[in-house]
Parts: sequence; structure tokens; C-alpha cells
Amino acid sequence: MNKKFWTREEEIIVFNLYCQIPFQSASKNHPEVIRIANIIGRSPSAVNMKIGNFGSFDENLKARGIVGLTNASKLDAQIWEEFNNRWDELSFESERLIAKFQGVKEIENIPVGKEKMVAVRQRVNQNFFRRAVLASYKNSCCITGLNNPELLIASHIKSWAASNENEKTNPHNGLCLNALHDKAFDKGFITVTPNYEIIISADITDIYDSAAVEKFFKCYDKSKIALPEKFAPAKEFLMYHNEIVFQNWR
Repeated sequence: MNKKFWTREEEIIVFNLYCQIPFQSASKNHPEVIRIANIIGRSPSAVNMKIGNFGSFDENLKARGIVGLTNASKLDAQIWEEFNNRWDELSFESERLIAKFQGVKEIENIPVGKEKMVAVRQRVNQNFFRRAVLASYKNSCCITGLNNPELLIASHIKSWAASNENEKTNPHNGLCLNALHDKAFDKGFITVTPNYEIIISADITDIYDSAAVEKFFKCYDKSKIALPEKFAPAKEFLMYHNEIVFQNWR
């Protein structure tokens, strides 16, 4: 039997999957690996090996002592280089290709005008961001360790409103936080420094001094966040939050 070479379209879909599941949880039995394998007509083992190939390029994994496979192809490297910093294009293009493989003309199977396409793209990109951020932190809050996905938020470090299109979708612009600390982070009561240290505003104590503040906030002051498996929060986004958002409560 002739070997079936991987296509560019197949690799884009699998790279998107690589971003949205924990690397160390990937296996031929993972339900998302099986789902994507069925869509593109590959075996789950082949898809899982492709995920391992992409992992060999990931510096965040290497920094944590996690090593991908060593047989990555030239096309693997090309897809990594092309889409590794183009998150908005990756997420939307992958969903478009999945629709194509499934015989659907458009992502939602209906004709779309310009306004509708913008709305669809935004929804797809928001879903990509949430899945990528939560997967990177293994569905655990980076401050408290809370691991109930229904109580977790993929929190933008640089807010959605302040970010450009690529920053909105960039997993390096995200922290996995529980709903309470997400709100406090968004309002600038707390921040995370470029050294990944949690800083609690003194004003939160001055204004709202109580046992609850001690229990839910002050006890984390000067401690470090739990770092993600991949997509470590970028220092430029953390600096933005330190200087623009947190300063309101210093």
C-alpha cells in the first residue's frame, strides 16, 4: 500500500487540536483525537503522533522537561512557523477546514454576509482561546488550584477590548482563573508580575478589610502562579496589566 502523505489542510486541523488539549493527556484514546481522526480520515494513532511532532517545536514544553517526538517533517515545521503566532487565523481556518471535510459549505451551514462572518469568526476565536488556555493549565485555576471547569474563566491579561485581533485569540494573553479572581484581576485588585508573582492591591484591604479578604486574597500575596504546560503568559501582556490596570488600585 502506498504511504498516504499528510496534507497541509490535515496538519492545520491537527495543530489547532494540539493547542486545545493538554499535551501530556494526548493519546490515541483521547475523545478529541478520535473525533479529529474520523473527520480527516486518519487513525487516532497517526493524529496523536502528529501532535507529538508539533510538541517537539514547543519551547514551553522543553522548559518544563517535556519532549515531543523526534520525527517531525518539513511540513510540520512549516505549519508551526506559519501559525504559531497567528492564532486568529489558525482557529478560524481550522474550523473552516473541518466544515469542508464534513461536506459543509460554511461553518454554520448557512450563507453568511460580512456581518455574520465577523460574528462567526469572533465566536470561533473565543472558543479557541478558552479551550487553549484551560487546556494549558490542565483545567485548574493558576492561583487557587480550583479545577471545576464550570467555575473557571480563560481570563485575558490584556483585555478583549484593548487587544488587537491576534491578541484577543493569543493563548499567551490568557490566565486560567476562577470566577472570583478573574473579576478581581479584571478590575485591577490583583495582578501578576512578569516574574509570575501575584500582587494584591493594598487598597483592597483598606477599603474592604474583612476575614473574607484575608481568606480569598491576602493569603496569595507574593506567591507564584502555577505555570501552564504550554502558552506561558507573555511578559508584555503582564506588564500591560501591571501598568495600566493594576495601577488604578495601587
